[in-house]
Amino acid sequence: MIDTRYAALRDLLDNRWTCRQFLPDPVPHETIEQILSLAQRTPSWCNTQPWQLTITEQPTTDRFRKELLAHIEEAGVATDLPFPAEYTGVYRDRRRECGAQLYESVNVARGDHAGTLRQMVRNFELFDAPHVAILTTSRDLGVYGAVDCGLYLMTVLLAVESLGLAAAPQAALASYSPFLHEYFDIPADRNVVAGISFGYPDREHPVNAFRTTRAPLPDTITWHTT
Repeated sequence: MIDTRYAALRDLLDNRWTCRQFLPDPVPHETIEQILSLAQRTPSWCNTQPWQLTITEQPTTDRFRKELLAHIEEAGVATDLPFPAEYTGVYRDRRRECGAQLYESVNVARGDHAGTLRQMVRNFELFDAPHVAILTTSRDLGVYGAVDCGLYLMTVLLAVESLGLAAAPQAALASYSPFLHEYFDIPADRNVVAGISFGYPDREHPVNAFRTTRAPLPDTITWHTT
């Protein structure tokens, strides 16, 4: 029994990936509720459950996509939560490896600034997903409310994978948090953590073919045995 559950979880983790091209088909409302019911089992500090989602269905998704693209052409980046100050050392290396895989999959050569920009903008086109969710946390709960939302996000991603769907967790959408607050009437006492574009994956598109690597355990663990 234990081995079977471990294998099932391992299968979900091994096969989940960030989808960067979706089919236009909408996900049934009942299926979305299945995902959210499972995600609601996520643990949180003192059981505060700080997460809230704002979710679009068509035609709202297309309207939001269009207006977001128009907004980023005129506005600067503004976030509710601080983004990383910089990437150094192994974190820079891992980020570069992922970026190189992405651009290679869509035939964007190193130094092709126009191609790089075009792929970056795909974030704000939601990779053509039929749905997007905006994940927020209570501002009063600070960093640990955001940590709880990270746990919730992972549960969403596993639930999505378990149902044969795909998702793209997107910190990029939080780059324009004031716009999200205004567009979706998100209260000022909530911080935007990330967006989640989701739907049915286009498995034939080359951008969905690559998979990122993971560091070996000795690189991430320090044992104290005596």
